[in-house]
Amino acid sequence: MKTTFGRRTRVLAATTATAGLVLVAGCTSSDDGGSGTKTAAGGVELVKAGQLTTCTHLPYPPFQSEIGGKVQGFDVSLIDLVAKDLGVKQEILDTPFENFKTGAFLNSGECDLAAAGMTITEERKKNVDFSDPYFEATQAVLVDKKSGISSFADLKGRKVGAQAQTTGEDYAKSKGLDPVSFESSDAVLNGLRTGQVEAVVIDYPVVQGWLKDKANAAAFEVAEQVNTGEQYGVTVKKGNDKLREAINKAIKDAKADGTYKKLYEQWIGPYDESAASPSPAA
Repeated sequence: MKTTFGRRTRVLAATTATAGLVLVAGCTSSDDGGSGTKTAAGGVELVKAGQLTTCTHLPYPPFQSEIGGKVQGFDVSLIDLVAKDLGVKQEILDTPFENFKTGAFLNSGECDLAAAGMTITEERKKNVDFSDPYFEATQAVLVDKKSGISSFADLKGRKVGAQAQTTGEDYAKSKGLDPVSFESSDAVLNGLRTGQVEAVVIDYPVVQGWLKDKANAAAFEVAEQVNTGEQYGVTVKKGNDKLREAINKAIKDAKADGTYKKLYEQWIGPYDESAASPSPAA
């Protein structure tokens, strides 16, 4: 999924927490019951008392998007489990995507963690610590049914789109393609709808979400899934082992008790057991 630069902050709520940082939660309360403590269960230190503050970048359905004025999605639900274990509520901040590579808002104390359908990479590990993988992601080639494209190999010489600064775009370029870059996943889909491109390369879970819409399913189809070995992880500030361990525990428990499967089916589609990677982060 997403890699580095080229994102603008979208103003989704009236409350601005700081320049370039917008509070969009609506999903939880930040009331700490008057305790005023920044230490949650298990000795986890939080940037704000009574809440687990999550950095993300919107929209990226089905992992996080604004639905009915509330930020929801697979990642949101998963981090809600972490917040519950810590005895606090989750608040979500929509931030520029370039900060996910550098860990800027983690380092500045704006956020406790970042969750954004984010691929674990060696480059990112230099600046942030990752949780255990919580999702195995493949890339999908989504095409107009009238395009005649039936595989990734057929994309040569065709008009192909991808989301800017993502691993999908990187993969397409690595195979000699020159994809049209779109700023968001919504823009990618619109490019396909309007004929700007004949096919797109993007994370398969995103495509699964699109194809839940009958109009999209009638017009488009998956030509091929490409296994690029990507795994998603949640990031914390370097050295924040207690929070990282709390995230890992919530992920492990959710997989063990069936909650992960339930959330997967709710937000993504038919459960694929291989998506729940059992391997720890390297």
